[in-house]
Amino acid sequence: MSGIGRASVLIGAGTLVSRVTGLLRSIVLVAAIGAAASADAFNVANQLPNSIYMIVSTGILTAVIVPQIVMASRAQDGGQAFISKLFTLGTVILLAVTALAVVAAPLLVNLYASGLPGSQGFSPEQLELATTFAYWCLPQIFFYGLYAIVGETLNARRIFGPFTWAPIVNNIVSIAGFTLFIVLFGGGQKPVASMTPAMTTLIGASATLGIVLQAVVLLLFWRRTRLALHADFRWRGMGLGLIGRLAGWTFLMVLVGQLAAIVQTNVFATASAVHEPGQTIAGNAGLIFILPYSIIALSIGTPYFTQLSEHVSAGRHAEVPRDISTSVRVTALLIVLSTAALAAAAVPVSRVFTTSSDQAVDAALVLGAYLVGLVPIGILFTVQRTFYAYNDTRTPFFFTLVQAAIAAGLAAAALALPPEIRAAGVALGQSVSILVQVILATILLRRKVGALRVRVWMLSLARFVAAAIPAGAAGWLTFELLGGVDGWTASSVVLGALGTVVIGGVTAVVYFALLALLRTPELAPVGTLLRRFLPTR
Repeated sequence: MSGIGRASVLIGAGTLVSRVTGLLRSIVLVAAIGAAASADAFNVANQLPNSIYMIVSTGILTAVIVPQIVMASRAQDGGQAFISKLFTLGTVILLAVTALAVVAAPLLVNLYASGLPGSQGFSPEQLELATTFAYWCLPQIFFYGLYAIVGETLNARRIFGPFTWAPIVNNIVSIAGFTLFIVLFGGGQKPVASMTPAMTTLIGASATLGIVLQAVVLLLFWRRTRLALHADFRWRGMGLGLIGRLAGWTFLMVLVGQLAAIVQTNVFATASAVHEPGQTIAGNAGLIFILPYSIIALSIGTPYFTQLSEHVSAGRHAEVPRDISTSVRVTALLIVLSTAALAAAAVPVSRVFTTSSDQAVDAALVLGAYLVGLVPIGILFTVQRTFYAYNDTRTPFFFTLVQAAIAAGLAAAALALPPEIRAAGVALGQSVSILVQVILATILLRRKVGALRVRVWMLSLARFVAAAIPAGAAGWLTFELLGGVDGWTASSVVLGALGTVVIGGVTAVVYFALLALLRTPELAPVGTLLRRFLPTR
């Protein structure tokens, strides 16, 4: 457990710094070009490499590579031959996909931003600007893929830190580039017609250069694996049949998720077309929403995933339910706190990523809708990756298919809402779909693994929620006492951040005090993890 704890803290600390610098990156971008039409065009373009990369790579790497590398490491050469073949194959695929994506840039932009049938999406000028940005951003696909292959290999060999800390370089480079933009061209809202080629070049090149350096920095840590890579095109005999079968289901799973994302993005585009909260507002609300998930679920769940893979590979199946239960309960304790704190501080934290208090209120509504799904997605992280540890990617495809269908259907239904709350409707639909997904996934996992101690999870969750409700109320009361929407916490970016810290701090103090009164057993492992962050450790 101490090894898991140290790995969790290392990942958590790196993720925290990475996400905080990522938030700063978004703040500087909003300061440079605003949060309206031009920003929506850039965010759609910058989303494209992430979306394509997820379809062809992320799910496959998560579901297949770690378990396969763990098994290959048992070979006499420590997995060196397998990993060389894997890197060669991955590089060829990534280069081909990147080239095709760049050629198809105009088609991809239209797919994501032209609106659903019967609705108006981006204007022709906005589509043209997004396409220009896409030509700069789509080469990121190759470097995202390289970063992921190297990082997952490091994780599989229990070298957890570099994969988490490398994105900080990307954020710093982007912040520097966006800051230079403000120096050269000034900040504030930039209408689409005002974006010159020099402006789009600086924004696009800064975003892509950050991803390139992120991958390069991670490669510097490869020596710690003690593996010597070489190009190896002899792919016969490396288990491509098994990898292909596993990856095929995962490919379909990620694909259906992206199809739902296309529907959602097009609905955002219809709101952007009439100057209401669209892609940028929703994207920044999503960044706030995903922050606790990234820090908490990834830091606790990633080491457990490697351990689960080792247990399954060694046939120690009796240890799996205990690991699942511990991971879910410890994760949920902190995720529930995050939900309460962000709900109480929704307006101040949204003000950090907007240009006015009115925009902050709009963004807070979107954030609140996303927060409904924060606890479910935190639990889903562990549940879904347990299937991967068993080399089962077929079952996750089916419960993800259900989630994607619900999310897409509810996003399309959000077109009936007024434009000013349409983005919030899409976010709420996403949360509802995740809740259904995690319930279905847990039922299916119980059939596969046996008893999962779900009653223990639910009792712990009930205890956490019982403490979170008054804690969140105390945080909201603090927000109102500080002036509410018209107070200083919503008056500027800096004061919004300060207000978020104050409100979140009050919420946390009340939450932990109540959990201590309830003698919550999960406080002990969480306290151990938190103490590891202190300098004295």
